[in-house]
Amino acid sequence: MIVDCAIYRDGHRTAGPEDLSDALAEARAAHGFVWIGLHEPSGNEVDHVTEEFGLHPLAVEDALKAHQRPKLEVYDDSLFLVLKPVVYEPNSDAVSTGEVMLFLGDSFVVTVRHGEGSPLSAVRRRLEQEPEMLGKGPTSVLYAVADAVVDHYLDVATELQTDLEELEAEVFSPDGGSRHTASRIYTFKRQILEFRRATGPLAVPVSRLAGVGAFGGAVPFVNDRARPFFRDVSDHLTRVNESVEGLDRLVSDILSAHLAQMSVRQNNDMRKISAWAAMAAIPTMIAGIYGMNFDHMPELRWVWSYPALIGLMAALEVGVYRLFKSRGWL
Repeated sequence: MIVDCAIYRDGHRTAGPEDLSDALAEARAAHGFVWIGLHEPSGNEVDHVTEEFGLHPLAVEDALKAHQRPKLEVYDDSLFLVLKPVVYEPNSDAVSTGEVMLFLGDSFVVTVRHGEGSPLSAVRRRLEQEPEMLGKGPTSVLYAVADAVVDHYLDVATELQTDLEELEAEVFSPDGGSRHTASRIYTFKRQILEFRRATGPLAVPVSRLAGVGAFGGAVPFVNDRARPFFRDVSDHLTRVNESVEGLDRLVSDILSAHLAQMSVRQNNDMRKISAWAAMAAIPTMIAGIYGMNFDHMPELRWVWSYPALIGLMAALEVGVYRLFKSRGWL
């Protein structure tokens, strides 16, 4: 579905073209650019845009199928960038991802969005309120979209940090958490992995756009004067990736601590069971001996045999109980 189509000249929006086939020609004639927004487009819609803007078929195939890793591809007539916005669901404490793909040319920007996360209408409205920024051409759209996606990463990382602190408090509580704690920790680790798949691979594309690192260099269709802006995006992304790494290590440590606590509790339970079994063995042994009913047994016909044996068993039980108690088994 074509969500929006507009031509921008000198940072200001002008009337959109009636026919998509005239959009690029009108934009070039006005020394501006055209921005077309698509949301989960059909094959026919993508074919129409591809024909008018000369998009590379491999990039178009990726845009249709979605489920791509964040990446930056440079073709003869366009630039192709894949971003994975992340959405945090506060009701379920779950992380879900969508996809935003950008085709960038000399006078056009085509954005393709999959999923409900990170709608670009807010980015478009914000840019339209900054004519100076929008006047820098298609590069301004590329920066604004990447900046919005990465800034939202920071918000999601903060929410996950709060969830991790709650999980940590549950694990180290006096009762050591419930029987569902281990599954909650594992589910949280899966959320971190999903988040990491969106943020980790994006580091190289953003570094290329910023012109830093081993992959830095001139990128076609991107204004060199925009590099400081992309360096800011790169700094934010680095903070996010460091936060994700820290979350992943902490949740692994919490899982190890929870399993260790479970092992300690099981050992304590086994010691208590063993102690009570040892205490039960004393009267069982004595009663077993005098229950054999032999004719010739010591004290068998003695009047005080029964109370003496009961007293002996009680004394032994008290002694063994105090021994186990002093050693912390009971």
